[in-house]
Amino acid sequence: MSKTLFLGDEALAQAALDAGLSGVYAYPGTPSTEITEFIQNSKQGREGKVHSIWAGNEKTAMESAIGMSYAGKRAMVCMKHVGLNVAADPFMNASITGANGGLVVVA
Repeated sequence: MSKTLFLGDEALAQAALDAGLSGVYAYPGTPSTEITEFIQNSKQGREGKVHSIWAGNEKTAMESAIGMSYAGKRAMVCMKHVGLNVAADPFMNASITGANGGLVVVA
């Protein structure tokens, strides 16, 4: 059995892939950028056809991830901590409407 050493962002991305991630949506900004980049560049992500989009802002990234979750797929949205303020409206509404698939918010 081989072992792989990951950085924190890489470990989070690999765990999401292993859990059956269907889509990742993000607004670029260090340190969260590396999560989406890892998924986009991974063989597992390409073979699993993980949907990946760099959004115009954090709000649209959140809305895309919520939409995928409503469709019953596992989704993840990544942004810097201050970006959650931009995504506050869909984030708060998602807590009321719920999700059909998994939804992970990384801030």
